[in-house]
Amino acid sequence: MIRFVIVGVVIVVALLANLWQRKRQVDAPTQGTSELPTQIDRADFVRPDAQWIVLAFTSASCTTCADIERKVRVLETTSVAIQILEYTAERALHARYKIDAVPSVLMADSNGVVQANFLGPVTATDMWAALARVRDSVV
Repeated sequence: MIRFVIVGVVIVVALLANLWQRKRQVDAPTQGTSELPTQIDRADFVRPDAQWIVLAFTSASCTTCADIERKVRVLETTSVAIQILEYTAERALHARYKIDAVPSVLMADSNGVVQANFLGPVTATDMWAALARVRDSVV
């Protein structure tokens, strides 16, 4: 009989210790989400008269950004302007458009409406397809 009492006390103590530990445990902080702009002022960027502009917000310390920069440069045509906005060189534009994560790519029409965007790594195929899709959707 005394063994059952000892086992019962041990179980109760273990349960109380578990509850106490759970109350002390702090939940991991939730991660904020980066939001990319939906509208830009074309006068802030190169070739404001171009039909389309592709903006790549990058940072020199970001290893993925160099890859994104190469992929974006290929998109330049007479109707598509591109601009690479490296953080230390273009800090004011990063702040103005609240770009808090790189690489970020925006594809905007002649009115500055962002028609497509990418945050983080993206394949060249996805980027080219997005530009083709938004260009074809505007009639």
